[in-house]
Amino acid sequence: METTILTRQHVAKLVKESGNDRFMDRMIVRLREAFTASDTGVSPARDGFVRGPGDTAILEWMPHHDPGRSITIKTVAYTPSNPTTYQLPTIIGSLTRYDDVTGRLLAICDGILPTAIRTGAASAIASGLLARPDSRVLGLVGAGAQAVTQAHALSRVFPLEQILVHDIEPAHAGSFADRVDFLGLDVRVVGLAELEAASDIICTVTSVGVGEGPVLSGENLRPHVHINAIGADLIGKIEVPRAVLESAFVTADHVAQALREGECQQLEAADLGPDLMSLCGDPRTAAGRRDRVTVFDSTGFALEDHVALDVFLELAEEAGIGDRLQVEHLPDDALNPYSFQ
Repeated sequence: METTILTRQHVAKLVKESGNDRFMDRMIVRLREAFTASDTGVSPARDGFVRGPGDTAILEWMPHHDPGRSITIKTVAYTPSNPTTYQLPTIIGSLTRYDDVTGRLLAICDGILPTAIRTGAASAIASGLLARPDSRVLGLVGAGAQAVTQAHALSRVFPLEQILVHDIEPAHAGSFADRVDFLGLDVRVVGLAELEAASDIICTVTSVGVGEGPVLSGENLRPHVHINAIGADLIGKIEVPRAVLESAFVTADHVAQALREGECQQLEAADLGPDLMSLCGDPRTAAGRRDRVTVFDSTGFALEDHVALDVFLELAEEAGIGDRLQVEHLPDDALNPYSFQ
């Protein structure tokens, strides 16, 4: 009984052969299907612990249970110092899947790229519900790795013409145009005030520290702007001013998680609109909000990772990519650990 393993090399080959757009389009479709399904399984709020120096390096585990079929677990490390100190991504993780009946390990996959793609896809779905369909200017506050897939996903569902970028690290902002060259869009590095004043959709994708936010001023926002708040994932870490949230229509992906560590930690549960899955099931409720400020509090939850792993395994099977290895020791005699197959 073998385990499917998708290594870094397999993932790279998949993307090169399938193309960025096919990956993103499939992810958006599959996530939307999951968000509107009547039985999606159970995704508890993530848990973890602080690790390393400071108070912002964490390691978390995010489980999703699909009863009778499988359990998907992502372990993810968030280390803001990685890009400058170790030349590693801020977010590093891995995905595993287990058979729900036997507990057997079914699959192992990189979690870095799936996380980035599914996070962008979730923003595309929320924006498709809450932003004006003719939105043409995207503002990105933060120009790291997650900003790339935010821009990519939104370009697949909106007629974007321009991306405005603001980052406190000039090098990150300056290199962004090259990293999204495949989108064929006009990219400009601008000040925060100009970004707020001109953007139809804004994504905040920063590594702002606990107690150091917000990263938006909220003073120059367009009256119909939709904001995808991506970066908040710790208690005390925020990107959007409380005054903006209080005046906006706010939806969260996972309400309990968002109230604990997302932008919604600045609000009460009664201040929130229906969650993203509810809006997907009743898009007319969302459409009626498009002429006011709206906010999607995206903390990322394990159902998204479960779907992301589905997508990667499906594409790998279609392309005949991946290894199958016997990782677990399954003895000839189930009662004797020293018997070997």
